[in-house]
Amino acid sequence: MEILILIAGLGVATGFLSGLLGIGGGIIMAPLLLYAPLFFGLEPLTMRTVAGLTIVQGLAACISGALTHRRFQFVSSRLVLSMGTSIFAAAALGGAAARFVSNEFLLAVFGALAVAAAVLMLVPMRQDSELPDATELAFSRSRAVASATGVGLLGGLVGQGGSFILIPLMTAFVRIPTRIAIGSNLAIVLLSTAAAFIGKAVTGQIEWLLAAPLVLTVVPAAHIGSRVSRKVAVLKLRRVLAVLIGIAALRIWVSVLSS
Repeated sequence: MEILILIAGLGVATGFLSGLLGIGGGIIMAPLLLYAPLFFGLEPLTMRTVAGLTIVQGLAACISGALTHRRFQFVSSRLVLSMGTSIFAAAALGGAAARFVSNEFLLAVFGALAVAAAVLMLVPMRQDSELPDATELAFSRSRAVASATGVGLLGGLVGQGGSFILIPLMTAFVRIPTRIAIGSNLAIVLLSTAAAFIGKAVTGQIEWLLAAPLVLTVVPAAHIGSRVSRKVAVLKLRRVLAVLIGIAALRIWVSVLSS
């Protein structure tokens, strides 16, 4: 019972951040599931169980958050289609090609990109609207596809989702307003997360009893986070994102140095 209550609490925290910042939340949820049980004197979860629960959390958060952001006109269907299909195909290709390259070198490159992404989030955008309308969004499709393909390929090679790097690339390179980048990123991540969820579900890698409190808490928490996101100034959202991306970069570099 204690572990179910703990997982529910973690679902509230990560679901809220997912909706608020437009990230799947796996980069936060995975380490919490690994270390929080030990902190509270509970039996630790296996990596396989953590991976399954993280996928459930990401799927629930992406669906709830994307739907809420869409109501506010912060999700661009054209952007999601261009980047979602590109990152999905590139990640699959990268995953298949992973055995032919040095994982340590690629992980270091990925970590460097994460550091650069965190720095980019600290640079204010010119004309970054507080209330943009995704239905009127104009963007370079070639830049969008190039960004998604690069992140998907490298992420697939090193076994990292990489969605947290997409938002800085969307704002700095594709020139997408921050709020639309946040909302659309949830829908883009949803495509790859759904595929991973199906794979783990059909192969019995999800502990459904432990997943139940996640679904019950993540969905409303992501909805609330998405509504709060609309009321928070863009500059503050970018700063919080920079901190979280920086933490993700640190985690990647720890993996690099320890290997």
